[in-house]
Amino acid sequence: MNDAARTGCVDYRTPAREEGPALAAMARQCFVETFGHLYDSAELDPFLDQAYGPQGLLAELDDPQTEFRIAHRDEAVVGYAKLSPLCAPAAGAQPGALELRQIYVLAEWQGAGVAPALMEWAVARATARGAPELYLTVFDHNHRAKRFYARYGFSESGRCTFRMGSRVDDDRIWRKPLGA
Repeated sequence: MNDAARTGCVDYRTPAREEGPALAAMARQCFVETFGHLYDSAELDPFLDQAYGPQGLLAELDDPQTEFRIAHRDEAVVGYAKLSPLCAPAAGAQPGALELRQIYVLAEWQGAGVAPALMEWAVARATARGAPELYLTVFDHNHRAKRFYARYGFSESGRCTFRMGSRVDDDRIWRKPLGA
């Protein structure tokens, strides 16, 4: 799909609970598109089932502390952002800090303005909720994502790990101060 065909055709909203399966399927697809080549399928498949299944993303839709924003075109989910209380092991985090736990955009929609719209929503919602700062974690070798986050005022503030089966990846914790 060319950029002209994508311009102005994406809508954004809070997902309804019944859209959970479509959102979870999109999240799985996006994770595999981005990171699937790094992992053995014997370890990847159980992770995907746990992260995006009934006890993972689908359960988070019912959590009043977690907010979602989806990007959709013709009722197909093409991206989403998930904002929650801080889960990352961020040293020195201020009380009330929030975390942008996921901002996913399908590969064919990257570069079409979906990620900026989702990021702007996340920052606005965190600010509206009175968060003093917003955190996220990012795979250390995901340079495209790190450049994107830096454009929005995030900077590296710590390290953590991401484990899938026997593989342990080095992630970075990034922080953006909010407010005055």
